[in-house]
Amino acid sequence: MDKLVFATAGIPIKTKPRTYKAAFEHLQKLGLGGLEVEFVRGVNMPVSTQEEVRKLISESGMTLSAHGPFYINLNSQEEDKVEASIKRILETARVAKNFGGYSITFHAAFYLKQDKQDVYKTVRNKFEEIISTLNSEDNNIWIRPETTGKETQWGDLDEVIKISNEFEQVLPCIDFSHLHARYAGTRYNTYDDFARVFERIGSEIGVYALENFHAHIAGIEYGAKGEKQHLMLEESDMNYKDLLKAFKDFNIKGLVICESPIMEDDAVLLKEYYDSI
Repeated sequence: MDKLVFATAGIPIKTKPRTYKAAFEHLQKLGLGGLEVEFVRGVNMPVSTQEEVRKLISESGMTLSAHGPFYINLNSQEEDKVEASIKRILETARVAKNFGGYSITFHAAFYLKQDKQDVYKTVRNKFEEIISTLNSEDNNIWIRPETTGKETQWGDLDEVIKISNEFEQVLPCIDFSHLHARYAGTRYNTYDDFARVFERIGSEIGVYALENFHAHIAGIEYGAKGEKQHLMLEESDMNYKDLLKAFKDFNIKGLVICESPIMEDDAVLLKEYYDSI
């Protein structure tokens, strides 16, 4: 990546008709640079659509990522659910590579009241299986575990950094709204907080991780147990202005996905503020 690209979580809300061609045209008019394909309930994209999206990316220069289905838990106590989770991640990676995607992300696991270190080992072993399979298929798309918004979920900052150091093909997806909500709004919402995230990633993983970044941003409602729902940025306490200043100061390059309820409006807000700094 040679710059920071602002994009939407899926086809923009106001895009009509609901096609990728119309979405790309809409994004270009808004001055945005891409979108994240949302495989919420399953990896359902016909080969013909994958080929169409690849062609559109080639013609437009857009950057696309993919979000794996929500039904993923690499720490499930039921083996069939673990196998299904691995299959969903692999399917997401395969389809994303076919349509010319930049990276994939997903929520990896739940702790299920188990020891965090034990859960990490379980997740790490499943990642090893996933990466081995992708390597055998010559699929080198970035695999990105996402920081999660509840303390019952695997995926705090330490965990996604640690696992990124274990596999060359793995880098974090930093969801800054999730980080803020995970600790009931008590952390990760000042310039210094954001700067420390970038400093840790740069020093513990490498500068290349800052030059190939993948972030999620939205307003967020949270309670004592963490994330409740996404909000519009201006309707939340998410300190996006200091976050964007940190992005600029650390010369971050990569993809910023806006997950607000009307994501294109807030994606434009983010891009315009970033450009004004």
